[in-house]
Amino acid sequence: MPVTKLAAQWPSVAATALIGAAGGAVFEWFGFPAGWMSGAMIAVAIAALARIPVGMPDMVRNALFIALGLSMGAGVTPEVVDRIGQWPWTMAGLIGAVAMVTGATYIFLHSVMGWSRMTAYFGAIPGALSFVMAMASERRADLPRIAGAQSTRLLILVAILPLVLTSGAQQPLADVTPQVLTPLPMAIVLAVLCTVASVVAVRIGLPGGWMTGAFFMSSILNATNLVTVALPDAVLVPCYIGLGCLIGSRFAAMPLIVFLKVLLVGLGAVSVGLAVSVGLAFLLSSVLGLPFGQVLLAYAPGGLEVMTLLAFMMDLDPAFVAAHQLARYIGMVLLLPFVTGLLLGRTDRTDDD
Repeated sequence: MPVTKLAAQWPSVAATALIGAAGGAVFEWFGFPAGWMSGAMIAVAIAALARIPVGMPDMVRNALFIALGLSMGAGVTPEVVDRIGQWPWTMAGLIGAVAMVTGATYIFLHSVMGWSRMTAYFGAIPGALSFVMAMASERRADLPRIAGAQSTRLLILVAILPLVLTSGAQQPLADVTPQVLTPLPMAIVLAVLCTVASVVAVRIGLPGGWMTGAFFMSSILNATNLVTVALPDAVLVPCYIGLGCLIGSRFAAMPLIVFLKVLLVGLGAVSVGLAVSVGLAFLLSSVLGLPFGQVLLAYAPGGLEVMTLLAFMMDLDPAFVAAHQLARYIGMVLLLPFVTGLLLGRTDRTDDD
């Protein structure tokens, strides 16, 4: 039956891919950083808001995440593994970053935008949207407002972060075209191993399992020199476009008037959260001698998959970013129920001011 369902969705999938490819090509032609992904994202988001049928079935999405995870393993080299000793300090800083970003964004949403205390709290939490929505639904918070603000925040982050990272003293985007590609027979074996790893990761409940499973497998093989992971642009570019399409299609069910309302909130929330992340990233990168962009992507209140891919595209350390984003997600899943109960009380409370 999944094949039949996919066939029925084929027109909208094809339209989504064409719109995303066109938007990505335009952004790439104008030289925007991470143009294939950000251009596809914005083009599909515009189409979604214009009520053009767009979307990506779960089967296609999962395959996309496996391919992305496999490709990003190329960024995890033996030299990257040698720098793991620096991670405990930045992991400690991550705790402060999450608390400060959440607190600053909460103040903005509650005091400036007039959101209720409960809705502002859930809207301020960086990332882990599905888990946050599940908790918010138990407390009868304003779910559409929370989902809209969180989705808009991700859209804005993906659009502006590459510009931030390539401005001023930041290095330009590296050429992601590898000089020595993985031989086809080895690439097939690698794809099978990464698919198995992704299935296992999903089964055990690892966050972002379809991508992180493949990423971990590919990283281990590449870091140990068992396999040289290097894919051509003919594989990488469609993956970038696909992820942009996936993010943009999240606005398919959002009316334009609602989008315009949450856009202002998203801009404010991103500005507040990003200001905190930039400050902490600058401080730690200066003290530890790490690339500023690498620390910023590790601390940015975006999704695990997107931030890790941006690190790979910007020639930064994707393992560093993935480890910190994963630690942030797991930490929030473990601690949020306790912290939420401490701050908001029992789950039978309603969304009041």
